[in-house]
Amino acid sequence: MSLPRRALVTAAAALAAALTLAGCGSGATGAAAELAPGKGSTAPDGTVVNLSPKQNRVATPKVDAIAALVPEEIRKRGTLTVVDSLGTTPPLDFYANDDRTVIGVEPDLASLVGNVLGLKVEFTPVSWENIFVGLDSGKYDVGFSNITVTEARKEKYDFATYRLDILGFEAKKGSGLKVTGAKDLAGRSVGVSSGTNQEKLLLSWSEENVRNGLKSIDIKYFQGTEFYLALSSGRIDAYVGPNPSLAFHVAQSGETEIVGTYSGGGADVLGKIAATTRKDNGLVGALNGALAEVIRNGMYGQVLKRWGLDNEAVPTSEVNPPGLPKPKP
Repeated sequence: MSLPRRALVTAAAALAAALTLAGCGSGATGAAAELAPGKGSTAPDGTVVNLSPKQNRVATPKVDAIAALVPEEIRKRGTLTVVDSLGTTPPLDFYANDDRTVIGVEPDLASLVGNVLGLKVEFTPVSWENIFVGLDSGKYDVGFSNITVTEARKEKYDFATYRLDILGFEAKKGSGLKVTGAKDLAGRSVGVSSGTNQEKLLLSWSEENVRNGLKSIDIKYFQGTEFYLALSSGRIDAYVGPNPSLAFHVAQSGETEIVGTYSGGGADVLGKIAATTRKDNGLVGALNGALAEVIRNGMYGQVLKRWGLDNEAVPTSEVNPPGLPKPKP
C-alpha cells in the first residue's frame, strides 16, 4: 500500500529542505522543520500560521508605469510563469494540508509581483536543477525559489533581490544566549549539519577563538531533525542552519528562539535572494520595480512577518548586486 502524500512530504521534508537550500542559497544546508502540514499552528506571539490551501494572501494594486516595463510578449499573454521548488521546504514553499496546494513566502511574494504587473501568476513546482533548465529554455519567465545571487550565476541570469540569505542560530527559549560572533560560542556545544557553509563557519570561529586564547567550540553533527531533541534536552546549546527553516520551527514549536543570525555568504559578502530570469530577457526591470513597490507600500513586510522572516527583509530591490564569489581554483 502506498503512503499518502502528506506522509511522504513529512518523511522527505528534512532531506528535501537540505538539498533545496544547498542549491538555492550559498551552499547552506541543514535539516528543516520536519513538520507535516496541519490545520494550523500558533506562533509564540499568538499568531496562527495558516497551513490551509485558502491562504487569503495579501494583495496590492496594479501600477501601470511598472507594468509597462514588462516585455510585450508577456503582457499580451497576460500571465507570469513562475517556477519554484517541489514544495517541501517550509516556510519557503511547501504543501498545504490538502497535500496539493503549494504555499509559503515565495508564492506569496511572487503573487504580489503579479499584482503590481497586472499579470496572472502561474506556479510550476519542479526539482532544483529543472528550475534553471526551464529558465534557460524560456519555458518559465522567472524563478522564485530561494535563489542566491552569485557571481557565477550572473553570467547566465539576471536578478532582482527580495530577501537576505542568512543563517540562524536556534537555542532553547530563555537560554540567555546571544550570538553575534565567534566569542559568543566559545566553550559552547553547537549542532550543525556536516559538509555545509555553516560547518565551515563554526570551524573557522572555533579556530579564531583558540587563537584569541578562548575555548574552542564543541561542534556536534546532525543530519536530521534529531537536533531538536538535543536542543530541548540541553545536550547542545544551539544549532546553526538556514534561517528560514529554523524560524519556521521556532514559530511552530514555541519552545525555541533565534538568538542570532549571520550572512550565508560569510563575513566578506552579504548573500541576497532574488527573483531570477534568463539573462537579458527584458523582464528584470519590471520585477525590480514591482518588488520595490511592494517593499515601499508595506505588503512585502506583511508577507515576511506572516512567515516569521522579518529578519531577512531588504530595504529595496536591487538588480544584479555583488554576488557570492566564485570558488577559488
